[in-house]
Amino acid sequence: MARGKKVDKPFLIISVILIVFGFFIFSSAALALLAKENSNYSNIAFSQTVFGLFAGTVVMIIASRLDAQVWKKSAFWLLLIAIILNILVLIPGIGFEHAGARRWILLGGISFQTSEILKLAFIIYFAAWVAGAKERMKTFRWGFLPLLILFFILALLLLNQPDTDNFILIVFTGMAMFIVAGGKWRYVLTIVFTSILGLALLAFMRPYVMQRIVTYLNTQVDAQGASYQVQQSLIAVGSGGLFGRGFGQSVQKFTYLPEPIGDSVFAVAAEEFGFIGSVFLLLMFVLFATRGIKIASETSNIFARLTVVGIVIMITSQAFVNIGAMLGVIPLSGITLPFVSHGGTSLFVTLLEVGIVLSVSKTRES
Repeated sequence: MARGKKVDKPFLIISVILIVFGFFIFSSAALALLAKENSNYSNIAFSQTVFGLFAGTVVMIIASRLDAQVWKKSAFWLLLIAIILNILVLIPGIGFEHAGARRWILLGGISFQTSEILKLAFIIYFAAWVAGAKERMKTFRWGFLPLLILFFILALLLLNQPDTDNFILIVFTGMAMFIVAGGKWRYVLTIVFTSILGLALLAFMRPYVMQRIVTYLNTQVDAQGASYQVQQSLIAVGSGGLFGRGFGQSVQKFTYLPEPIGDSVFAVAAEEFGFIGSVFLLLMFVLFATRGIKIASETSNIFARLTVVGIVIMITSQAFVNIGAMLGVIPLSGITLPFVSHGGTSLFVTLLEVGIVLSVSKTRES
């Protein structure tokens, strides 16, 4: 069990606010499903509430009481299980396909997204590797090469689903952890340059990636097709005004916004809670990041520090990518909004990650 101080109260309060506010936004966005015929509202509500919120909260509490070294000892097996699950999802009959992507395994009428488990497994395994390598981490053989091998394995799994967005998040998080671990900048720049080339190649190989780039550069292109989601999102955000239409009063979530409970959920929140509510949500994610980094900086254990950095960077970068896409600031992605968007697996894993950060906060030196 984790010993020492009590959990960091500011981080806990910030996390609880995100959980509660996120659930209210999701509940409102999910009302749009009731207006549709043959909607699977009951399954979605069950997955989000029972598996995501309730089970996730229980796991968060348990994780907050465990010593972080438990995760270090099980890092290899956690990564192995995550890899196996992401291989199984590619097998017809096991993996569940939706909108041209095979990212879910269906069990008893409930689906779970295997890449969410893989993201956490990557963070824990790489943190454990760095803790074992120590000073050798700064060398090519013990630092940069293992990271490249991990990226290569995950690329094979995620790009075949395809789940390009989550792979990019993993690469970004891995680079952040590598820098914090003391990795050399020339290796970081190599990854950045290679990633840009890889993304360019992917854009030519996969039309939907190129389409996202084109519509980002000109949102008027294919207004009823590729640019439709961004345009409807901007209408929702703009119509929210300063204070919003009010809880449950979004118009765009009915028919107009694609995936109102998924990657478009921020647009629903902006329409109902306005500029004030949107800034409040953004502020919560900023505070989540800054408080998490503070916890990491006050932790002497290398594994614990890198795990917290990885978790905080992964969650907040995903949030800003989602919000940026809905505002047209960056190209559209299928990335969902942590704590808010539909996804029982995502919410469950996110709350587990919060529990791990809280556990580490109990062992800080100051």
